[in-house]
Amino acid sequence: MSKVHVSYNNIVSALGFSTDEVVKNIAAGQSGLKVIDDKKIFQAPFCGALVDTEKLQMAFDELSPIYQYTRLEQMMITSLSDVIKASGIKLNDRVGLIISSTKGNIDVFEKNNYFDNHRAYLSKLGNQINAFFNFKNEAIVVSNACVSGILAVSIAKRYIEHGVYDHVFITSGDIVSKFTLSGFHSFQALSKAPCKPYDANRIGINIGEVAASALVTNSEAHLSEDAVTILGDGSSNDANHISGPSRTGEGLYRSMKSAFKEAGISSSEIDYISAHGTATLFNDEMEAIAFNRMGLSTVPLNSLKGYFGHTLGASGLLETIVGMQSLKNQTVYKSAGFETLGVTQPLNIIEKTEEKPLQIFLKTASGFGGCNTAVIFKKSK
Repeated sequence: MSKVHVSYNNIVSALGFSTDEVVKNIAAGQSGLKVIDDKKIFQAPFCGALVDTEKLQMAFDELSPIYQYTRLEQMMITSLSDVIKASGIKLNDRVGLIISSTKGNIDVFEKNNYFDNHRAYLSKLGNQINAFFNFKNEAIVVSNACVSGILAVSIAKRYIEHGVYDHVFITSGDIVSKFTLSGFHSFQALSKAPCKPYDANRIGINIGEVAASALVTNSEAHLSEDAVTILGDGSSNDANHISGPSRTGEGLYRSMKSAFKEAGISSSEIDYISAHGTATLFNDEMEAIAFNRMGLSTVPLNSLKGYFGHTLGASGLLETIVGMQSLKNQTVYKSAGFETLGVTQPLNIIEKTEEKPLQIFLKTASGFGGCNTAVIFKKSK
């Protein structure tokens, strides 16, 4: 069976509109998070990361759109366009498209919105992206809470392994909306200051928006400089609670066990963990337990939520792309916001950005409904 790789990629975010720009800002210690006090967005001040509207419109207009597109569609199309162009792949019937998002165009329900409410259907979102680029196959939509972005990578891998496609483009995205903010506000989970994953003084999450895109391929001829090979993946649901994770980390532990089994490697071979790290008490504790159960307590680990906030259905792909850059640059990036360990199990949180030999990294994600996904990647070049 041929190897499956994650290759060309792009990030559209508060930290920039290209992967290189975004990672340079992370390396410089910059964060896209800021306190936002705008009643048009939400009733109370909150800390989050927003994509610059004027910059987005300018970038999208360069693609000469014929029709009207929502904010999320503009973000996704802008990001995916860069990846398709860089790959040089023709969109024939051997090329697939996966869209991952938790909420899609949820903002069409807000007052004074230009678009019909039917645009909120996730299938409509898939149709819009598909039609813009004229993909030959129907878009596949993945919406499984906050594992959606990394789960899309696993699904793309399986499509390729089963011979359905040779290449699959993925674009992931979610926006900051009144609906999302009010939901987390009702949980009393929103932090008014930058989040602090795994820290003893963490008080909640930040919500951010981003679009991230990547190519998953079996072709050695279409590998970018930061390309990685997918060694193994696994998904499991802990069936614990609609919003609370398993107290024993069972679902995440089983996901990692499955990924390690397929990869044929041991925990000692992992150089770096890109964790979920939402900065909530239950999530951070659950992850710490699961990582310790897998014998990963000493492996360098970070959460990127302190740079982007929690970008929901895009977070898994976004953080995978940054992990790819870590391997390319042989650099681990500081887990922003962390000072003092605030979980009951030991973890090796990355406290400063530094160069380090890296070949293999583990990406994990967990989400509402008890979903968990783990994928192991190795440097391709």
